[in-house]
Amino acid sequence: MERVRLPLLNDIYEEKGTWKVRSWEEDGAAENGLGGREKRHNLGWIGPARGPERLTKKQAQRIAWENFLSRLRQDQIAAQSGMTVANFIETSFVPEHVLSKRLAGRSYYHAILKHVIAPEEVDRILHVDRQSSKAKLKSISGWPYLSDLRVQDCGPEHIERLISAALLRGYSFQTLVHIRNVVSAVFSHAIKMHRYTRENPARMVKLPDRPSRNPHQLTFAQAKEVLEAMRYPEKEMTLIAMLTRMNVAEICGLQWRHVNLTGMTSHLSGEPIPPITIAVRKRWYRGDLDDVQKGRAKNLPIPDLLLPMLLKLSGRARFTEPNDFVLVSRAGTPINAINITARRLRTIGEELQMPWLTWHVFRHAHETMEAEFKAHFHYHLVQSS
Repeated sequence: MERVRLPLLNDIYEEKGTWKVRSWEEDGAAENGLGGREKRHNLGWIGPARGPERLTKKQAQRIAWENFLSRLRQDQIAAQSGMTVANFIETSFVPEHVLSKRLAGRSYYHAILKHVIAPEEVDRILHVDRQSSKAKLKSISGWPYLSDLRVQDCGPEHIERLISAALLRGYSFQTLVHIRNVVSAVFSHAIKMHRYTRENPARMVKLPDRPSRNPHQLTFAQAKEVLEAMRYPEKEMTLIAMLTRMNVAEICGLQWRHVNLTGMTSHLSGEPIPPITIAVRKRWYRGDLDDVQKGRAKNLPIPDLLLPMLLKLSGRARFTEPNDFVLVSRAGTPINAINITARRLRTIGEELQMPWLTWHVFRHAHETMEAEFKAHFHYHLVQSS
């Protein structure tokens, strides 16, 4: 069996006030039971890590790449000309690109890569336990996976086969876009790493025409009907979405420290929050609380329609400390939007013959409600809350 070398990894480290660089390569034969070994390279001194002329670690990494690692990388290119797409995704694309993303980005790649290479390979590469994971997508017989294709041999025709297979299986236009975008990201990284020497093949693939979109708009009568069918917490989530246009991750991640219900400036969050204001700073996504995306951080004045509901929530017996969440489960944990969507929102939508109900629809109902039914809207929302 041929012995395969995995890519060079590098380590910038400080020793006695200086930045140094070392790298190592692992013999892939170890994973195949062939007794592979790790080979280390001590590449040398980069520059001072302390003192007036000290370099930051980022500066040291750039110098290390320019003076040492790029040369070693070039030496490996010839040896790795036979690298398959699956092997490249595992040894370069995932560790160097995917794992640098936030949870949402990693989840996105985890989902879409399963249409590019075999789902079982994706789970193994990203260390997902298939026994406990809710995502059970399995390899599809006859699907034109790129797994065993050599990176350098991949062309637009291979991506076109992926798109055609997805189209025949009834995938949405947006899913086709996601598949092409992820493949494009893989080959952009391959080009950057000098593993692919041609134009990005995914960018040469034309998608079918986008189907005409007929976005659903919630009328006032429908909104009233939906709210009457709702209970805590989906009713509160819906009201916040309609009245502030916050997305569901921001709503679930809203903590009391970022809500000022008083007439004075609050400093609970470590920054001033104006009176009667929600500071959008955090989001709860797939079990993690992190900062909102750049451009989403903002201060939102609390609408008069929403204030009574928030005051009522702030007066509950438990879970009103600064770090507690505005909307919580009985145990005080953040609301799981996926569960609420599956168990309540979809059920309500089906019962009311509105299967298109989503949090996105509620967010974009605000303008219609306020512009066309302002007085009526005020009365009924207060009644329903």
